[in-house]
Amino acid sequence: MIDWKNIKRIHLIGVAGTGMGSFAGMLKAAGYAVTGSDENVYPPMSTQLERWGIGVMTPYAPANLDAARADLVVVGNVVRKVNAEATAMRERGLPHVSFPAALGELFIGARHGVVVVGTHGKTTTSAMMGAVLHHAGRDPSFLVGGVTRDFESNFRLGKGPHFVVEGDEYDTAYFDKGPKFLHYRPRTAIFTSCELDHADIYRDEAHYESAFERFVDLLPPDGFLAACAGYASVRRIAARSRARVETYGVSQPGADWEARGLRLDRDGARFTLVRHGAALADVHLPVGGAHNVENALGVAAAATALGLSPEEIAAGLAAFHGVKRRQEVRGTAGGVTVVDDFAHHPRAVKATLAAVQGSFPGARLLAAFEPRSNTSRRNLHQREYSDPATWTGAAEVFLLRPAPTDRVPEHERLDVDAVVAALSAHGKPARVFETVEALVQAVAASARAGDVVLGMSNGAFGGFWGKALEAVGAR
Repeated sequence: MIDWKNIKRIHLIGVAGTGMGSFAGMLKAAGYAVTGSDENVYPPMSTQLERWGIGVMTPYAPANLDAARADLVVVGNVVRKVNAEATAMRERGLPHVSFPAALGELFIGARHGVVVVGTHGKTTTSAMMGAVLHHAGRDPSFLVGGVTRDFESNFRLGKGPHFVVEGDEYDTAYFDKGPKFLHYRPRTAIFTSCELDHADIYRDEAHYESAFERFVDLLPPDGFLAACAGYASVRRIAARSRARVETYGVSQPGADWEARGLRLDRDGARFTLVRHGAALADVHLPVGGAHNVENALGVAAAATALGLSPEEIAAGLAAFHGVKRRQEVRGTAGGVTVVDDFAHHPRAVKATLAAVQGSFPGARLLAAFEPRSNTSRRNLHQREYSDPATWTGAAEVFLLRPAPTDRVPEHERLDVDAVVAALSAHGKPARVFETVEALVQAVAASARAGDVVLGMSNGAFGGFWGKALEAVGAR
């Protein structure tokens, strides 16, 4: 346990990650002197850290600890035990803690934890939950893995009783290999989805599901769990909960929460919110896609459990403007619109393509994809990426060849050439490129006025979006 009364200066190793960077901002807002270090610093987190006045030292080095003069070091989960700065931290005997443990102890512990977990949709659902509570005047705190458009921030410190947090199942730190969300003290939870991800730390589906079983076991008997009915694994795991459970689904017969009369268009989604067969409110959700409607149903269920009325929920959903890097329009040039999305799992790729197609009806859609995550770089989803159904709506597919990494053994790597061959054989034009620059030029050569270019990556993608806008504008 950390004696927080004596902590004044905090240094974060790995500060440029979405969770760590947001936590750094929250610590600064709470009155601590905050510094950080990292080796990969890029927008939007680099921009946020600069805006919050948090200096980032790069690269990792023992000298950073001298400059920080910290009372406590927070270690991010990207940091390995052999990291030079972490090694110096241990040699000097500096007090240190993981980000999830610090967040749970310092900020969530005294509040009502509202935790969003699942393979997909955590960031948008967490941001939506925080926005709905805020719009209803509950003054919540939140920490999410993306920059919310409503607050232009990843976090908020409110005075209300609720703390909304995105619960990640990834491991906590090199000295704590358990999932991050086990530190978040949930009382209310939303369980969005469950299918094998993070193949670098989970050996199979059963191992992956065991993390969520441990999370559900944390919910108290007087707690609440909103469970997505569209996943058999979610329903099975939710059944072990001591807390009350209600299910939700866009097209799941028998779900407690439904969206009836769903219509998707340029201005988002419109539907009737239904609980136990009874219509509660007509809803306009400005962010597009059936998957976001499903996220909204989970939020509605949890918000109802927290005491919000159907009218408050509908008003909050109507005021929600989404999260940056989720179907974010980065600009238009030469009549071509460039859209940014974080999608990397094949199911997310398919859902994002459908959502963008709904937002731009009739437009030709060019899909550019960087397999960057530890799971998408693997052949775990070789079949799904090779399936034309994953790329439904895309007129052409442009893939960036992943750079070799020691984290993915050669025999486990995604075969992008085989993906391209399979898609092409089924009539889906697809190509693979060695560099972002070559990919950008190919996209620019193919794009014409009225087209939408969708770039999907969970990283910086070599600045694809800005380069694509420049290339199509220069033709």
